[in-house]
Amino acid sequence: MDKECGIIKSVKNEMNCLYLRGDHSMEIGVCSDVGKVRDINEDAYSIPDDSLNLFMVADGMGGHNAGEVASSRAINSIRDFMKKHVRKDIPQSEEELCQLLKSAIHKANQDIFLESLRDAKFQGMGTTITAILILSKLYIAHIGDSRAYLIHNDRISQVTQDHSLVGELLRNGTITENEAKVHPQRNIITRALGTEENINIDIYEIDFKQDDVIVLCTDGLSNFVDPEEIKDVLLHCNNVQEGCQSLVDLANERGGHDNITVLAVKNKSLKIGIEGRR
Repeated sequence: MDKECGIIKSVKNEMNCLYLRGDHSMEIGVCSDVGKVRDINEDAYSIPDDSLNLFMVADGMGGHNAGEVASSRAINSIRDFMKKHVRKDIPQSEEELCQLLKSAIHKANQDIFLESLRDAKFQGMGTTITAILILSKLYIAHIGDSRAYLIHNDRISQVTQDHSLVGELLRNGTITENEAKVHPQRNIITRALGTEENINIDIYEIDFKQDDVIVLCTDGLSNFVDPEEIKDVLLHCNNVQEGCQSLVDLANERGGHDNITVLAVKNKSLKIGIEGRR
């Protein structure tokens, strides 16, 4: 299936999910599409299916389906590591959980890197990864040029920094925002999961207030839909699932030159966190 939208394991057959846990609720939307040009979808994503509020998107790279392998390996490796090491019998601090996420990403990096060395058809494969843990705050772990945006008080801001050639040129003032959008090397990334033995992970810690929306997306969306458009769509839709679908449709209307994945989580309550963890 080329398009996957609203696949929420905890609430089957519903395109929009009000995700309840403990003393808080979240509204979740997700949509992933192959686009209009590519033959396969090398993006991957994950939403919670247990007591841990972990959300992820990944955008794979590499020939002969290696990108699809890398992104799915990353998602599965991180999720499995967290399930194995997050304790259900005793509380763990947010610092401990954040450190576990970093360890999980390092483990995924090793898994992908070693597989690329073992199998010639996977040589050079890698993936972006942007993962969030929703605790009393948002903890974001990030490698590559997928993005996390925060919508707060009718404003949208990019939380993550693009690990890309164009991102570096933009930050040092060599090119403008408009030039970045059409730069011929805008698809070259400078940091990826699985391409080297050791990696650096960007970690962000931000507040997540009532009615805030956190958005994770691959560059198949961000290269063709501006942040202000993302904000307007998600703030004026009937629900975040409808908003995610509309954003994917918009990227496809503008050519669909890449795989497109967008995942959005709206905080519907005054308090967030994981029941039993403080």
